[in-house]
Amino acid sequence: MKKRSIFEEGAAFFREEDGVGVIEVVLILVVLIGLVIIFKQQINKLLQDIFKQINSQSREVY
Repeated sequence: MKKRSIFEEGAAFFREEDGVGVIEVVLILVVLIGLVIIFKQQINKLLQDIFKQINSQSREVY
């Protein structure tokens, strides 16, 4: 068994891609949470308008 130097170990560590998928998912979640925080008021208004329409149209059915 050949002993590798610290530089070879470091290079092997950075070439390994096992955790890349997890990092990508975390970054996507961070961006989505940021967008929700930025556009919170607009999202709330949109949802309120949608539910008002649903309620008004459901009264027509009953």
